[in-house]
Amino acid sequence: MPLTEEYAVIGVDLPTPASIKKVESINSGVFPIISSDPKIDIFYNNARKKGNYFATTDSSAFKYADVIIVDINLDVQKINDGSNRLVEYNVTLEGFRKAMETIGNHCKEDVLIVVETTVPPGTCQKVVLPIITKCLVERGLSANKFKLGHSYERVMPGPDYIDSIQNFYRVYSGVNEESAIATEVFLKTIISTEKYPLTRLGNANATEMAKVLENSYRAMNIAFAQEWARFAEEAGVNIYEVVDAIRMRPTHANLMYPGIGVGGYCLTKDPLLASWAKTNLFGSLNGLDQSERGVQINDQMPLFAFDFLIQQGYQDFKNKNVALLGVSYRSNVGDTRYTPVEPFYNFLNNADASIILHDPFVRYWEELSIDVDEQLLEILDNNKLDSIIFTTSHSEYKNNTKLIEKILSQDSLVIFDTVGVLSQAEIDTLKTKHKVLVLGRGDI
Repeated sequence: MPLTEEYAVIGVDLPTPASIKKVESINSGVFPIISSDPKIDIFYNNARKKGNYFATTDSSAFKYADVIIVDINLDVQKINDGSNRLVEYNVTLEGFRKAMETIGNHCKEDVLIVVETTVPPGTCQKVVLPIITKCLVERGLSANKFKLGHSYERVMPGPDYIDSIQNFYRVYSGVNEESAIATEVFLKTIISTEKYPLTRLGNANATEMAKVLENSYRAMNIAFAQEWARFAEEAGVNIYEVVDAIRMRPTHANLMYPGIGVGGYCLTKDPLLASWAKTNLFGSLNGLDQSERGVQINDQMPLFAFDFLIQQGYQDFKNKNVALLGVSYRSNVGDTRYTPVEPFYNFLNNADASIILHDPFVRYWEELSIDVDEQLLEILDNNKLDSIIFTTSHSEYKNNTKLIEKILSQDSLVIFDTVGVLSQAEIDTLKTKHKVLVLGRGDI
């Protein structure tokens, strides 16, 4: 059952310039995020018609809520050197604590709080519960009536964004029995639980661990694939056909392809959140060494891609016109947070390359304060390019006959596919006129 048919929803954010802009956009009828999922516009427009959804930066709005869903940032402060190698990191809960205090200072005493934020294991029990309890007591309210649950999101940005929320399995827990039951009842009103049953874990520590382990497993899988891609390049092997052959075994179906790197808000930090929790919240003498090493490897993948170019003899980028196709961290989304394209861009920029950017889902690259072109074919028409580098596997770049024809009409280029968007037929066609390089393809 759609959320808009069940609840009046208030979205609350901090009064930062960026958030204020989004709040104004939402309330004026313009959804502020470009998405490839058509359901987002449908849901948003339905809510607008019903008048049961608006956004604000006024934290007093929490006093009206029967249910508060916590989806705020909890960041890892990473320090990387010039090669993007992870040198050290830290986790500060200060901003998260402040947010919990704000909720505790305004919420009803019988509110249900569901934490969806990816947090270090131990956070709900050791941080959130004491803060809400203290705030309610200081306000002269009962601290025995509120419920606190944890149910991490499994949102997949892209064309199935809404379905990844409504039509997918969800894990949940509570800090006590009443909280777990209340969380279950709420989740059943927004998730298709008949087809995708809920999974309850024993306590909040367990669901918090499930989230960071889930993402750490994927991050480790990606890191594992990278050294095999390097081996394939040295051995004259096509790693893609090797992986495809192995994936035929059901037990190995999730073996990863190589790429330019790991990005986004989750996989770049979640293994570190878990390792930090182990030593800082549970007093262990040792962190999660393998998980940390996976992050280190993934952080350096953009450098591996840049070095691959150099090893192929392309060392002089000074005043060369290079088009990067894709700046988002993931295909078919407009999200540049921690995108691996950023360090790769910096390597090229430091080598004095002249860089042209394209992405069908990004108009402005906030982290670098750079405009991004949305007209793909015009880039090729209006710039005398020396190289085209595929850096995000957007659908627009795949099986695009017009793009291939336009590239063929150019003078001799270096085509570098870092994310496996080109088919073998396209590679063969482009090789008739241009130099083609593909990460993980030692056979080319």
